[in-house]
Amino acid sequence: MIKVQSSVQPRQRARFLPAGDAALVVELGESIDDVTNNRVLALDALLTGAGIAGVEETVPTYRSLLVAYDPGTVAFADLVRRLELLLDEPEDSVAAPAGRRWSLPVVYGGSFGEDLQFVANASDLSEEEVVRRHAEAEYRVYMIGFQPGFAYLGGLDPQLHLPRRADPRATVEAGSIAIGGSQSAVYSVACPSGWHLVGRSPVRVFDSRREQPFLLSAGDRVRFRPLPAEAWEPLARRADAGDVVAEELPE
Repeated sequence: MIKVQSSVQPRQRARFLPAGDAALVVELGESIDDVTNNRVLALDALLTGAGIAGVEETVPTYRSLLVAYDPGTVAFADLVRRLELLLDEPEDSVAAPAGRRWSLPVVYGGSFGEDLQFVANASDLSEEEVVRRHAEAEYRVYMIGFQPGFAYLGGLDPQLHLPRRADPRATVEAGSIAIGGSQSAVYSVACPSGWHLVGRSPVRVFDSRREQPFLLSAGDRVRFRPLPAEAWEPLARRADAGDVVAEELPE
């Protein structure tokens, strides 16, 4: 099991793994931490800027970068050599792109967060303390995956770490704020879920009407702003009309 690490990890040598006949994975570490994830994002930026013929798409994850390519244009071995050259760039001259910082409004508990009481009991905290701890943290978007725009968020208070539910739900609402293991997340579309629901945000982190449908990107930072239940409807109407309703924070 991959564990989230808060401490700086030694830089590891990259591994290059085939992923079918038209993609490869560059694995840059064995744990989830900011240092490894920054290396992933820095390599992604370098590869995008290198303009290597045949590279079609990249997907950054916690600790690796998936590179989709056209094998008729660039061979696996040649692509690995090009990637090795990019990885040989001095560390102090290569930086991950600066992500954005977001504040997302959330209504916690009640029908908006059906598992808040369970999370409180399992964590030996009051519901108010769970909300305070969840909302005070600043989360890092480690990767986008599982569904369009779904952001895996690291930075959850350790006392709120919980195993996933024993009985997954058949569906949860888009915008649901959930806890699973050592992470939190904002559900981008309605779907099944085994995570614990603590709240819901009117923000559409995925909206196909926008020029950039995904609100969040790997490397972004996210904070949650608690709202009273009566604030939900006005914000939900604005979101339905296309308003982002999330606030971008200064660096």
